[in-house]
Amino acid sequence: MAQYTKHPVTAPPTAPERESTGQLLLRAYAILAFIVAFAHTALYNLVGMNGAGIVMIVLTLAAVAIGVPMITRAKPHAFAWRRLPWSALGYVVFALLSLAWSQWRGPTIITWLLLAAITVNALLIAHAFSWHEIVRTLASAFKWILGLSVVLELWVSLVLQRPLLPNFLTLPDGDIDPHWYWVRDNFLDGGRIQGLVGNSNVLAIICLFAIVTFGVRFALRERWSTTLALWMLLAAYLLLRAGSATTYVCAIAAAVVVAIVLLIRRTRTPGGRTRIYVICTASAAVVIAALIVFRKPLLEALGRSADLTGRTDLIWTTVLERAATHPVFGNGFSSPWIPTDPSFDGWIVDHNITVFHAHNMWLDVLMQLGAVGVLLMAAAYLGLLWRAWFFAIDRPRWDLRADRPYSPLTLLPLLFTVILLVQGLAESTPIMLWGWLLLMLFSFKVKSVPLVGVGLSEQARVTERGQTARRIP
Repeated sequence: MAQYTKHPVTAPPTAPERESTGQLLLRAYAILAFIVAFAHTALYNLVGMNGAGIVMIVLTLAAVAIGVPMITRAKPHAFAWRRLPWSALGYVVFALLSLAWSQWRGPTIITWLLLAAITVNALLIAHAFSWHEIVRTLASAFKWILGLSVVLELWVSLVLQRPLLPNFLTLPDGDIDPHWYWVRDNFLDGGRIQGLVGNSNVLAIICLFAIVTFGVRFALRERWSTTLALWMLLAAYLLLRAGSATTYVCAIAAAVVVAIVLLIRRTRTPGGRTRIYVICTASAAVVIAALIVFRKPLLEALGRSADLTGRTDLIWTTVLERAATHPVFGNGFSSPWIPTDPSFDGWIVDHNITVFHAHNMWLDVLMQLGAVGVLLMAAAYLGLLWRAWFFAIDRPRWDLRADRPYSPLTLLPLLFTVILLVQGLAESTPIMLWGWLLLMLFSFKVKSVPLVGVGLSEQARVTERGQTARRIP
């Protein structure tokens, strides 16, 4: 039974402050937005293209309905307009301008509306939530996706006992290409699984993001640490069962970055940091050269072909040929490509399926928006990488005190950015949907709140130490 003193100087204890219904609904909206972005293929396989579009429209209208009153009622300068990710927003504007010269105006309009919707949702989440709340909502979304992936795989293997097609269509007679399946019924036979998202590569990268997020929460010593450890084990198991070579490389890159950051955090002099930078740069050059020279045996060891599963010979060459027709401003924005549009229908076909992106973010941008688009995208990602790097390695400081402890949370934006950049060499997802959501979210958040628990959008929030966060100019 709780006891407290009746001394007149000591105030009686009070119950912990409960979150308002509005805050709970706002968090539920953010979790739903993350699920819709990361598991968009599941939504497409469940309700079709039109249904997925309606869900995105409703979600965006909800974001506007929530965000406009929040910004207009806030105190002056509460919304950090000057700290918006202008390079990324410039890319959004240029993508809209490409409608004037687009070779496929229909896909440009459709996909730009999708890009704008993702942008609005990302900026709202970055403004409305603190760093800790963002990590919490990300973790909740990943738990839903991983949990539903296991449930769907078990249902297909134990109940349905046959592969599952999108929209629950009936399997036709005869053999069909496994790439058409939503779930291939491989959970119990040891084959590659696809989970809720219906794609092994997407499931694997989501598992990697989940491991990073759960690991950050575990390092923060939050409650339910045992449960977080179990979720990390589940994510690692699903990652291995998905068998994505690209994700393995992303995981290695993320592990190397963590090691370098920890080394830099231990150094106490600028000269020590410089030596680490020089050693790491030289080592990276040697590793890249070795990967180029020994690419073929390494890919064979990973069970992949020397042409990166048809990317170099089939996809990249064809995309470069189209990019060469309009090298400066591109052929027109379309991320992803619309397979039913005549400009893309049957243009690049793999496993009897029309390919809907270039499997390389930089080639994709070059083909769509030319050299100008590549420069804008490079500025957006390099700007985020630069700020996320110093967000992770610099000790938190906003006054004369220089001995504050590092927060494990500061590693999250850097690791997500590194994973996106490495994945972007073999996929185009970093420039669309959840990739674009993460870019906008972290770009705005790191610029507007460069210190965990301190900043304009985190004013009056409770920090890890139970103190009220200060407002910095």
